Amino acid sequence: MLEVKALTKKFGTFTALQDISLTVEDGSIYGLVGYNGAGKTTLLKNICGIYRPEGGEVLFDGENIFNNEAKKEEIFFMPDDLYFGAYATMNKMAAFYNGYYKRFSFDTFKKLTESFGLDPTKRINGFSKGMQRQAEMVLALSTHPKLLLLDESFDGIDPQKRILMKGLLKEAMAEGN
Repeated sequence: MLEVKALTKKFGTFTALQDISLTVEDGSIYGLVGYNGAGKTTLLKNICGIYRPEGGEVLFDGENIFNNEAKKEEIFFMPDDLYFGAYATMNKMAAFYNGYYKRFSFDTFKKLTESFGLDPTKRINGFSKGMQRQAEMVLALSTHPKLLLLDESFDGIDPQKRILMKGLLKEAMAEGN
């Protein structure tokens, strides 16, 4: 279970989030809706422990997430601005994630790469925006996270691939709660 309790995040004198609280039960899917600059990404970055809140806390399965590597290993955050090294291939990224996520599955990686029709030996930076999103989704689902945070995950994805991605997300939820 994810609990956000009275979360406040500031950047200098600007308060991006103030006194935000929410609870997400296991097996749930939630969406954040808001205008640009409302704090959706800031909230996600606090939830996954990238940002340290000025007030409140984020608990995942009852443990504070910030500076908690064991809990962070159970979370995958797919940001809006994807970053891959200049020469990164999907295979190289899979090896990287395998070193960090104990539940990483090369079988899942292979199956999903084939489902999306992606070449895991090609440089990801040579992929289109939509293909980069697909590659990151493949990598995300291959880690078998207990909590998957997606920020603008369908941006640049064609309608057919969106259907595939949504189906894979539902399948992952059914298997892993």
